[in-house]
Amino acid sequence: MGSLTREWVGFQQFPAATQTKLVELFGKLKEEGVGSLTILVMGKGGVGKSSTVNSLIGERVVNVNSFQSEALRPVMVSRTRSGFTLNIIDTPGLVEGGYVSYQALDLIKRFLLNKTIDVLLYVDRLDAYRVDDLDKQIIGAISDSFGKEIWRKSLLVLTHAQLCPPDDLSYDVFTARRSDAVLKTIRIGARIRKQDLKDSYIPVGFVENSGRCNKNEKDEKILPNGDAWIPHLVKEIVGIATNGNKGILVDRRLVDGSESNDRGKVLIPLILGAQWLIVKWIQRAIKDDIAKGGRNL
Repeated sequence: MGSLTREWVGFQQFPAATQTKLVELFGKLKEEGVGSLTILVMGKGGVGKSSTVNSLIGERVVNVNSFQSEALRPVMVSRTRSGFTLNIIDTPGLVEGGYVSYQALDLIKRFLLNKTIDVLLYVDRLDAYRVDDLDKQIIGAISDSFGKEIWRKSLLVLTHAQLCPPDDLSYDVFTARRSDAVLKTIRIGARIRKQDLKDSYIPVGFVENSGRCNKNEKDEKILPNGDAWIPHLVKEIVGIATNGNKGILVDRRLVDGSESNDRGKVLIPLILGAQWLIVKWIQRAIKDDIAKGGRNL
């Protein structure tokens, strides 16, 4: 299930200004003794997960097909440069037929066995105007699968970020409102309590994967507010990787289910044994009754 680590050729495709910023950011990680980074990308289908992976790597490493909106199974892309290794894991969409796909979550967990997630990118679209119960259910399912601690290592990524906001709103006001709506959904879905909010600050990154994305004079892709989004996103990723919270190790216990499930599994034989004894006792009581009845006749 592993992936071949290759030299990061796509790095040279970034504009010089972006390359300089990324070298500085990855240098900061190496200074802190971090030689590799594993990023998990999750979200609904068709929100731009695979395109974002391609943009971050600077190569077309995962297929983006308008008829098949996402990977059918998890794919890990590994690239190395100057002794630093970047692993990005693209995943299937978490919705199937209008419901949370627990099958997809199980597939992702099994793929991640013995890997440590340093950063979760939870991807949605900036140009979607509402969140609903399904979004809360997705967040709840991720929390149940990986533990709510995963949100301490997460970045909300909103794609399709080069847009004209509706209703004469300014770009910054619109992006803030949309971010707040999704972040609130994450807090509710993950059942993060008010007193934990300070510790559960989730940063937001904006992404525009389209080839029509505007550029600045340094040839970097920019958003309507002027941010060069690739270095900006990587800066947020590095911030999460070094935020003092532990990465999420996906061990056998996590893959097989929570400890409470394990306790349940331990109790099953006891419950079945007790049921068997009760059935035997009832059968014996009935036999005795019949025997006594026979004698009384």
